[in-house]
Amino acid sequence: MKIALIAHDKKKTDLVQFVTAYQPIFTDHELFATGTTGLRIQEATGLSIHRFQSGPLGGDQEIGALIAKNQMDMVLFFRDPLTAQPHEPDITALIRLCDVYSIPLATNMGTAEILVRGLDRGDLHWRDVVHEKGNN
Repeated sequence: MKIALIAHDKKKTDLVQFVTAYQPIFTDHELFATGTTGLRIQEATGLSIHRFQSGPLGGDQEIGALIAKNQMDMVLFFRDPLTAQPHEPDITALIRLCDVYSIPLATNMGTAEILVRGLDRGDLHWRDVVHEKGNN
């Protein structure tokens, strides 16, 4: 599975700790992240992560483009709902794309845990069917 990892500044430490806790699961998947978030996760875990620009510089849109091409299977986006974000329209667009293309999206640690545990159990194998249909 291809998994996007994104976090606002005040949530980056939470996402790093989350990925570290579930590192054995993430090891088996292809990881993508926005700039600083990806670097911090790489440094903490040693996992291989494809890094895009930071969110305000277009990283959210780069991930959104992969979603629109059915090339992303899950998004974990630890949002900070208490701080105004200068690139809020990009964030809204990314969330909208997840809804349009039925991409599982977690915007907080509680939902992320449910998705990652489901991923580990095989609950997301329906994404393989989506990929097969896209290749026909």
